[in-house]
Amino acid sequence: MRAAAKKLPSPLPLLKRRIPPFRIDPVELDLIDAQERRQAARSISRRVRAVVKLIAIGIWTPLSVGFEAVLLIVPGTAKIRWTRVIWGVLCRLLSLKIRVIGRRAGGVGGAKARARGERPVIYISNHSTWLDVPVLGTILPSVFVAKGDIEHWPVMGLVSKIGRTIFVSRQRNTTGRERDEMITRLADGDNLVLFPEGTSSDGSRVLPVMSAFFAIAKPPRLRGAEAETMPKFRKGMTPLIQPISLVYDELDGFSIGKARRPVFAWYGDMDLGPHVWQLAQWRSMQATVILHPPLDPEDFPSRKALAVATWRAVTEGAARLRQNDEPEAPDWKVRLMGPPSASRKRDKASSKGSLDNSPPSFA
Repeated sequence: MRAAAKKLPSPLPLLKRRIPPFRIDPVELDLIDAQERRQAARSISRRVRAVVKLIAIGIWTPLSVGFEAVLLIVPGTAKIRWTRVIWGVLCRLLSLKIRVIGRRAGGVGGAKARARGERPVIYISNHSTWLDVPVLGTILPSVFVAKGDIEHWPVMGLVSKIGRTIFVSRQRNTTGRERDEMITRLADGDNLVLFPEGTSSDGSRVLPVMSAFFAIAKPPRLRGAEAETMPKFRKGMTPLIQPISLVYDELDGFSIGKARRPVFAWYGDMDLGPHVWQLAQWRSMQATVILHPPLDPEDFPSRKALAVATWRAVTEGAARLRQNDEPEAPDWKVRLMGPPSASRKRDKASSKGSLDNSPPSFA
């Protein structure tokens, strides 16, 4: 027993290593206590800030969306303009600044614009978070194309329907119907925003795009009954494609790197509520948007070539923004106007014919 007891390790050598005992500096304790107090106060202020923002958003959203529901029955572009106001105020409530590099192709849209010959525009952007929707909705007079699951969400589904969102299921049996709906909406005066990656990413890269989304700009050659029933654009009114690079590059006034970028990313199975709560606690955020020169589908031999050129422009622009390399505003010249509609030509001819060009008589 004694031999076994001698073999047991004694804790005494470990204690000797810690001799002499540590001395606690009262000044250092005061500094630690002050730092903990500041962190606690900062945490409380962040939570209060988030609560105030979310209350304001909770008041603004139903009021603004309710007014937009009324505008749906009003002809013209009022509903398109009001949608931009909704997203713009939402960005302000979230303390999200938007910096735009370049200029937008196309105007507000509407039936009168199409009759004048204004070509529709499809905006193609990278996608990393739900914030992409209010950011692009603020600067682009357009309608979003979203996945069909959102249509059945409790609150977002209703808001999206009032915002005239186009829902796509990406199933083979509904592809033709969804394509025809998007072509019809473009021809009737809407511009579209597409996220051809098909899903959101972590923000560190741009995923490959699905060329099937570009079928509305460069329709496939169909035969038989489907070719006869598919809506078509007037000659010279093919929609333009404008690539867009979107990166979130500032947080509380400081440029962010790779370590901070996941703060904005919302992808995979992440819950929306906790992510909104996290973003609402920051004092300020900034998103930078590059509006690249638009692409004319008629200049490309195939739909795949058009998709590759678009992806390359979006990828290169996003990479430069992630490296805090601010590019200059691109200069471009593209034919934005097509021929006016036949009805508008008749209206002009009739208006000219109805004018009395005879000299005035003062007899």
